[in-house]
Amino acid sequence: MKTSDLFVKALENEGVKFIYGIPGEENLDFLDSLRSSSIQLILTRHEQAAGFMAATYGRLTGEPGICLSTLGPGATNFVTSAAYAQLGGMPMIMLGGQKPIRKSKQGRFQIVDVVNLMKPVTKYAQQVVDGNNVPSMVREAFRLTTDERPGAAYIELPEDIAEEPTEASIFDVVGHRRPDASEVSIDLAVDMIKQAKLPLVLIGAGANRKRTSDSLRDFIDESGLFFFNTQMGKGVIDERHDQYIGTAALSSDDYLHCAIERADLIINIGHDVIEKPPFFMEKNGKKVIHVNFDAANIDDVYFPQLNVVGDISNSVTRLKDKLGIVDRDFSFFGRVRDEVDAHVTKYFKDKRFPVLPQALVSLLREHLDADDIVTLDNGIYKIWFARNYECYAPNTLLLDNALATMGAGLPSAMAAKQLNPNSKVVSVNGDGGFLMNSQELETAVRMKLDLVVIVLTDNAYGMIKWKQEGVGFENYGLDFGNPDLVQYANSFGATGHRAESYEHFVEILSRSLNGQGVHVIDLPIDYSLNHSILNVLLQESACIV
Repeated sequence: MKTSDLFVKALENEGVKFIYGIPGEENLDFLDSLRSSSIQLILTRHEQAAGFMAATYGRLTGEPGICLSTLGPGATNFVTSAAYAQLGGMPMIMLGGQKPIRKSKQGRFQIVDVVNLMKPVTKYAQQVVDGNNVPSMVREAFRLTTDERPGAAYIELPEDIAEEPTEASIFDVVGHRRPDASEVSIDLAVDMIKQAKLPLVLIGAGANRKRTSDSLRDFIDESGLFFFNTQMGKGVIDERHDQYIGTAALSSDDYLHCAIERADLIINIGHDVIEKPPFFMEKNGKKVIHVNFDAANIDDVYFPQLNVVGDISNSVTRLKDKLGIVDRDFSFFGRVRDEVDAHVTKYFKDKRFPVLPQALVSLLREHLDADDIVTLDNGIYKIWFARNYECYAPNTLLLDNALATMGAGLPSAMAAKQLNPNSKVVSVNGDGGFLMNSQELETAVRMKLDLVVIVLTDNAYGMIKWKQEGVGFENYGLDFGNPDLVQYANSFGATGHRAESYEHFVEILSRSLNGQGVHVIDLPIDYSLNHSILNVLLQESACIV
């Protein structure tokens, strides 16, 4: 068979069902091989969006999402989505085309050294120079992208290699069992927890990736320990749990940091150094146990005293079995929990218009079931959702606290809906981020997705405005105009809505969630409390519990 046929068969052998992307003339052999395969090509309108969809596929399934581009400008459009997957711990494989490498009559036209461009933002980047190497390269890319810590890979298939004959055969898919933590480290961790006066559990992104929800919930239930989570650790344990304190959406000053400051031991499960630090360690301060697949990366604010290295779920189960009930007076943590709850819910029923982000959080939580999904683009509203939105199940609030790129919210929602057709999916975007990949509305309509897209309009880059105000600078350089989003949505075949009041928005939201097709809601947002709460009130408030 020709090399492109072998490449597609290698992908089928790995269980690939979808490829997102935009092919070019350098992919024509691959495209023809794909035509007669079991894999579905989902054509997008921008390569970056294809990468975001593939990364989200990887995030939700644990298996690499696959995306395709041509050479040069098509491949360079993958760079941001590669970084998104790499920093976010999402398995993804990018396939790129290239001019003939043995003989080309087009000189250097469109040629960029994409392989070396991709190396800093991937775990693996290689060009196929011989068709016989395809089976091993595909197998290695799948192995590396799913191994902890997950990330991105790039394979470039030149058009002359794609059409060459090959007699190579497919490699078997061989997995491996992650090693368990040593008995010594488990015993040391149990001793540290028993000796601590006020131990506290932190759940991070690594615990969310590997479906450790059941073992972690059992650990919390049986030990009686209180817990909080990072932004990307939300939902690993149902946040309605009595021992849940809150989400560390900020690195300091928020109300739950009262509990972090008082704790003398943090049991940090699934910590990912890429996330914004949920707390700052200081020398001669509290102790930290690092429970993860790998030992901790040490920096100025994170230097744990013990590493428990091995499969997280297994480590947590063994800790639970050896630890038993931690008999401590945790009433202080209970008071912090109540204080956090009182503050984050304060504006939930506020019906002012434009709407407050806190009220939006409350409305979405009321209208969505436990397994329904909210995806966020990046903006100031992400902090409000991280602090205020209760997650009842893993991966039901998809946000990016790693690369934190704009433009990912809509493509992420599309992949989430494709994988969860029976769940409601809502994409929340700022007007800045939405317009960065809004062309994918056409893709969503073509895919016949039932999707609700909320665009928070303040005609500015609101996150940077908040930062600008926080450091005392004058408002400058961050305001813009928007198109008529209703007409814009309608032009793609979606249904556009513009909320005119709080009550009108509630009506539109309910109708859209229960309707069919893609619904885009233009929702004016009131960010007037951002500075007064997040910059002023939190920093001035002492721990009063």
